[in-house]
Amino acid sequence: MNAVFKDIEAAMPIPPVPEDGVVLLNGADVQPRPISWLWHHWLAFGKLHILAGPPGAGKTTVALAMAATITLGGRWPDGTRCPQGNVIVWSGEDDPSDTLVPRLLAMGADMSRVFFITESRVDGELQPFDPSRHMPQLLARASQIGDVRLLLVDPVVSAVNGDSHKNAEVRKGLQPLVDLGAQLGAAIVGITHLSKGTVGRDPTERVTGSIAFSAVARVVLLAAKVRTEDGGDRRVLVRSKANIAPDEGGFEYHIEQTEAAPGIPTSSVVWGQPVQGSAREILAEPEEDADGDSGARADAEEFLRDLLVHSTPTKTVQAEAKAAGHAWATIRRASETLGVRKRKGDTGWYWQLLPKDVAHPTCSLENLEQVEQVEQVEQVELHQDGENNLGQVAQVAQLAHLLKGEEVEQVAPNGDVEAI
Repeated sequence: MNAVFKDIEAAMPIPPVPEDGVVLLNGADVQPRPISWLWHHWLAFGKLHILAGPPGAGKTTVALAMAATITLGGRWPDGTRCPQGNVIVWSGEDDPSDTLVPRLLAMGADMSRVFFITESRVDGELQPFDPSRHMPQLLARASQIGDVRLLLVDPVVSAVNGDSHKNAEVRKGLQPLVDLGAQLGAAIVGITHLSKGTVGRDPTERVTGSIAFSAVARVVLLAAKVRTEDGGDRRVLVRSKANIAPDEGGFEYHIEQTEAAPGIPTSSVVWGQPVQGSAREILAEPEEDADGDSGARADAEEFLRDLLVHSTPTKTVQAEAKAAGHAWATIRRASETLGVRKRKGDTGWYWQLLPKDVAHPTCSLENLEQVEQVEQVEQVELHQDGENNLGQVAQVAQLAHLLKGEEVEQVAPNGDVEAI
């Protein structure tokens, strides 16, 4: 019997012992799949993102606005619905009780879906959270929570134990975050600053520290202030780099001061209209204003006068401007100078030039600022050849409505009206 068993054993194939060396995956064994998006073309599940900005731009508040949207299953700035889920926040700069929680509350977040990393317990003892050593524990806790959609890391440089200006050390420090995102299936957003004295450079290269921060991230977002035509500021969130999506466009946003509860002041984000163009074009607006290129501005204004005879989709304006050789930043400033009306329709945003010559020479735009009640505009006395011109009175009323951002009717010179 022993001999028989020996013969059978000898005939059985012996599984090969795995050899040390490079492991290869054959392309035929790889099943292609699409990117899974938390916010389409902005935040991807399982990927690392960088959100950078200068001091005062409100980048942390913007990140918390994203978190609040996720906890509510609300809508993103482009109107698309967000899948509801949980959020984990790791902050080394702001206190949850007096800063983070009030901001989240002000933006309507479901606080039962928000979790803050405080410490790690190792062998029964509490220790400061260290991403290089405690990621397995974080993965285990996140898996227990379940349905984690987003992990915020503020600042992302705290994930790097070594020199944040050395490429190899940054890549080593970020790898645990990259692995966590892939294993957890959550979007990772790391917050950081823009380097000083880098205005005019490629926006992605302005991210502070090693270029590895931007290189490892699949999407780089920038929150910044840009100068408006009247000398004020407007805030914009733009895509500076995207390996897995388009890297143009963005959204305006405003930081509003409010109260999370009586006696607890805080800030919140209010999203505005979309902006078109590359990050370089959008963020270069202050420098272009300083150059004073009046010729390019005048050409852009003339271009818009010819194009915006009727309501025109923003995408069409952008395409026509590009074909005509106009920089989008110049087109935007020209539109502000001309008072172009921008509104959202059923299929997107539209531009339309305000009616030209709606006021009589004796009733300028400066005069309109003195009209306190639109309902009383018919009392404004406008005379031409000694007679009251009812058409011009109606047109003054129309312009007053437009200046207030209200919907109006089209007014013909003879005083007839028709819906726009």
